[in-house]
Amino acid sequence: MRILIAPDKFKGSLSSGEAAEAICRGLAEGWPEAEDLLCPLADGGEGTMEVLVKATGGETVPCEATGPLGELRSSCLGLLGDGKTAVVEMAAASGLELIPPHRRDPLVTSTKGTGDLIRHALDRGIRRIIVGIGGSGTNDGGTGMASALGARFLDDRGEELLPGGGNLGRLASVDVSGLDPRISETEIIVASDVGNPLLGERGASRVYAPQKGADEGGVELLESALARLAEVVSRSIAPGMEDTPGAGAAGGLGFGLQAFLGAKIRPGIEVVMGAVGFEEKLAACGLVISGEGRLDSQTAYGKTVSGVARTARRRGIPVLALGGEVTAEAASLREMGVSALLSIAPGPISQEESMREAATLLERTAREIGSLLKRLLEDRHPPYGV
Repeated sequence: MRILIAPDKFKGSLSSGEAAEAICRGLAEGWPEAEDLLCPLADGGEGTMEVLVKATGGETVPCEATGPLGELRSSCLGLLGDGKTAVVEMAAASGLELIPPHRRDPLVTSTKGTGDLIRHALDRGIRRIIVGIGGSGTNDGGTGMASALGARFLDDRGEELLPGGGNLGRLASVDVSGLDPRISETEIIVASDVGNPLLGERGASRVYAPQKGADEGGVELLESALARLAEVVSRSIAPGMEDTPGAGAAGGLGFGLQAFLGAKIRPGIEVVMGAVGFEEKLAACGLVISGEGRLDSQTAYGKTVSGVARTARRRGIPVLALGGEVTAEAASLREMGVSALLSIAPGPISQEESMREAATLLERTAREIGSLLKRLLEDRHPPYGV
């Protein structure tokens, strides 16, 4: 049997490539005769650039970009093997992990660095850009990103607003006359790992801002500020974009990319699977093993495992999903095509130990899976003479 190994990253422990290799090592011990095909995946969050660059034989280009707190920092841009497509990972310039915990405040953090990376891609002659928008530390509706490319956000006196989502409540107008003209010649695809709208109970501020450092008052201020941004954009650019699935991703960066750059928002896992030829690989396999660090209620909404399961179900191919933690809510993934949900933790161990030993735990679990499958197939088709 050929097995397709297609996990996402185990966040804080292993990249998707490292996770795939660990699973492969375990399967090889438990079932040496099986043929394993590795296909590391991502869903628009951290690791998307690495997956796409490696899968297409591209390269990573170092560059400088503005950090979420306004500091200039080293970052990078991915160039795919076709020579025509760039990958911008917003987490590489505007991500939460770039901000010290005691300075996390989405009222002031900015996506300007993401705009810097887009400009670097344009400077290299690229006219097709995939923007992965997971892992953000911002809530500015993409205004920082747009300002880096020439847009201006003005108060009622015609003065530019300071960076950060907290200032958007004073927004009076948007001036896009200075927007980089190369944008109109460029296809921009947003790879989003969530489908939240910009506003409301499922919106950017109320769902994600607390994770980025906002208290209750800050959440409501940000909600009001993004509502003001949506109102001004509806009046001056186009109405209704705040309701687009994914508009609320990355603190509203999905909305800003759509509103100011004309980007198209797509589920990140679909973008990645298309770029790495997932369906072609799947067609040659009889089983898929996927997984990520935590399988929970959110996994069903645009995450890698759910995308893999839906695609495999259309071909009638079973999927095993491995997780460092598997919650009861993850059972909803069975309805999408996951045949079994398996925790890699051997018992009541701490999260810190589980993350530290993730590779070993994945190998152990995959070895047991391989041994079981081998025995089942031997029982069904015993060797000659047995």
